[in-house]
Amino acid sequence: MRRSKLETYIDILSALANKGPLKITHISYKANLNFNTLQRCIKFLVKQNLVEEKVTEDGRRVYAITPKGINAIKAFIELKQALPIDEEPVRIPIICEKSHIDADEDY
Repeated sequence: MRRSKLETYIDILSALANKGPLKITHISYKANLNFNTLQRCIKFLVKQNLVEEKVTEDGRRVYAITPKGINAIKAFIELKQALPIDEEPVRIPIICEKSHIDADEDY
């Protein structure tokens, strides 16, 4: 099943919260995202001030979660607990009235 954008953002934030500042390739592995998708997501999260970009002493670019990002994860967890969503797709049965079905027709 495909993740929503929100779930993808939460996966990135969770990886950063659990492992500390990470290079983009390490975030890619932890969040299970391809590089191009991750770059777009990181750009969005930085713009929203949920993630910050840092440069280490040796010149490497790493990303770290901000306090606002931590609050976003907490809010998501609270919402998920308050509104549990069944992961199984809901199937709506097709109801036909007998008067609409002609017994002589081939189906």
